[in-house]
Amino acid sequence: MKKIAAENYNLPLTLLQSKGNTSVVPLNWEKHVLYLLDQRLLPHEETWLSYRSAKDVAQAIKDMVVRGAPAIGITAAFGMVLAAYGLKHKNRDLFVEKWLEKAAFMLQARPTAVNLKWAVERLEKLARRHYELSPGDLTAILEKEAISIWTEDVRANIAIGFHGQALLPETGGVLTHCNAGGLATGGYGTALGVIRAALSRGKKINVIADETRPWLQGARLTAWELIKDGIAVTLVVDGAAGFLMQKGQIKAVVVGADRIAANGDVANKIGTYTVAELARANNIPFYVAAPVSTIDPFTPSGDQIPIEKRGPGEITTFAGKKIAATGVEVQNPVFDITSHHLITAIITELGVLTPPYGPAIYACFS
Repeated sequence: MKKIAAENYNLPLTLLQSKGNTSVVPLNWEKHVLYLLDQRLLPHEETWLSYRSAKDVAQAIKDMVVRGAPAIGITAAFGMVLAAYGLKHKNRDLFVEKWLEKAAFMLQARPTAVNLKWAVERLEKLARRHYELSPGDLTAILEKEAISIWTEDVRANIAIGFHGQALLPETGGVLTHCNAGGLATGGYGTALGVIRAALSRGKKINVIADETRPWLQGARLTAWELIKDGIAVTLVVDGAAGFLMQKGQIKAVVVGADRIAANGDVANKIGTYTVAELARANNIPFYVAAPVSTIDPFTPSGDQIPIEKRGPGEITTFAGKKIAATGVEVQNPVFDITSHHLITAIITELGVLTPPYGPAIYACFS
């Protein structure tokens, strides 16, 4: 993996190391260039791609070069910094006008992960608040804010791990679905942060990862980064989760989230709802780990969360080879909604939220 120098833009990595943690990071910001670890090529190739425009960053988000709600938000923030650098030579009014146009374009990159919207709107508010500044000074402020978003996410992940590890059993299997680790965040991870924290405190848990079709984030990414950290992990097909629960091999489930509604409903990778129902049927606690930035207090319930749908080729082909019958119709929703009544607790950097989630979530913003 690309070695990252210890400069101001590496505060998140420095923070991780200062806490005695090891974790992969999905991005780097160096000399006005954004670098993304191409997660489509993992685990076989560790390739860093460079980006110098907001348009290219938005396309990278769409193309799944980077994924995971917090990581998408951080990436979008730096994409808007690149937009600012590209407009620095404009007069102030034109700078703001064109920059806001690029912000609107960035918001369209992926609809479900609320962190993208949260990060871009945070920079928008900052830009409007400092409208009187020169384009150069405003660009510098936006860059500093993007770095703060990244650093705050890492701090939040470490806090989530601290709060969440107490909920995990001392021994037994812990299942996770998709990838909610360092690759999906600024570093350390949400669901995997909870697991990392539990292991660091001496708990003898066995990590079990669903493969997570169709992009195989569990098989390619979760397994890769845990093994890279020296953490043993067992990979299972998505359909095996219920069997393992039935046999007593899973004692808890912990997943991440792409958006949490005001009532506690959670949008996460497709298949999460199935795992939650299986956990309920087998009396197994089901935990969601996510920063407060993933909570959308303006969306009343999961019914109002937009669900991204992607092309059929992700299902009908595998590694470039066609595997499905010619002519078959395909549905490819990327996320599903897990109702709040299936969730034992939501673990945030502010603490553990328990039902009823409406008041608990309201308290996070009051």
